Amino acid sequence: MRILVTGGAGFIGSAVCRHLVGQSGDEVLNFDKLTYAANLASLAEIEASPLYRFRRGDVADAAAVRAAFDDFEPEAVIHLAAETHVDRSIDSARPFIETNVMGVFTLLEAVRDYLRRAPAELAAGFRLLHVSTDEVFGSLGAEGRFDEASPYRPSSPYSASKAASDHLARAWAVTYGLPVLIANCSNNYGPHQFPEKLIPLTILAALEGRPIPVYGRGDNVRDWLHVEDHAAALATILVRGEPGETYLIGGASERTNLQVVEAICDLVDELSPRAGAPARRALIGFVEDRPGHDLRYAIDAGKLERALGWRPREDFEAGLRRTVRWYLEREDWWRPIRERYAGERLGRAAT
Repeated sequence: MRILVTGGAGFIGSAVCRHLVGQSGDEVLNFDKLTYAANLASLAEIEASPLYRFRRGDVADAAAVRAAFDDFEPEAVIHLAAETHVDRSIDSARPFIETNVMGVFTLLEAVRDYLRRAPAELAAGFRLLHVSTDEVFGSLGAEGRFDEASPYRPSSPYSASKAASDHLARAWAVTYGLPVLIANCSNNYGPHQFPEKLIPLTILAALEGRPIPVYGRGDNVRDWLHVEDHAAALATILVRGEPGETYLIGGASERTNLQVVEAICDLVDELSPRAGAPARRALIGFVEDRPGHDLRYAIDAGKLERALGWRPREDFEAGLRRTVRWYLEREDWWRPIRERYAGERLGRAAT
């Protein structure tokens, strides 16, 4: 299958490209703007494959998107291009609206135009998988899990922009008949993640002996999903899912932020010991919470499991160990990033 992947140089997007080329044998065009969080080094293992090609472009640029469709003639699209970091959305919401809302509008219109002009057989089998987040549902209490019927209650500029994009995708499916599928996932972790997110940020701070800030009391709960499990789920949904349907993807691995940070500190102590130095947990300090910080997310992935047979394969403890080891061994990947982003606090919502 010829698949256009938007945002394929990002954390999740690069995992999807590697999965499609390396495991599914699909032909992939990676269409990416190469913003600060993108990294073509994450695609080194497939960059020489005849099944893979890269094209730089902005998903909000209608001419660039149309040219990509016309040149590649995809049979499907997996849309991952997005601004994703909540803290950055608090500091500056505009890029999130431009990419996550206007970019989706531009892509949907490009798909409409492409399918009007495409051969009937291609148009009949075409699929657009729009990838979103569980953050659109807002905060859960101590009990329950999100499912496909959960109401939308976004709390941050980021989640509001993703909620808007979901609504646009559904509206274009209903109004114009586009073959849209939507996937909402829980928090991802794994190799190649830009170190502004909790897990890589903590790994590098622990490795370097820097203070490790934890928002509030560290009792915010997230359901952790390994990025490779997510990539496999998206490939499954694209091929076997039903257009018009939404599927939630979760890792069934709820942990508080403090539990995750403490586990990372212990793993770095084990895998990179410092003779005579205190345990890395001593680096943990509690800081002012992020504005609008949702307390808990948890996913009920039962529909995806029952309908399509997907289940997460990676145990969180094993996956976290593998992730920590990857960052310890791959300074060549993260050092250039660290030189331009040292982990400073974002998202204070200063007025």
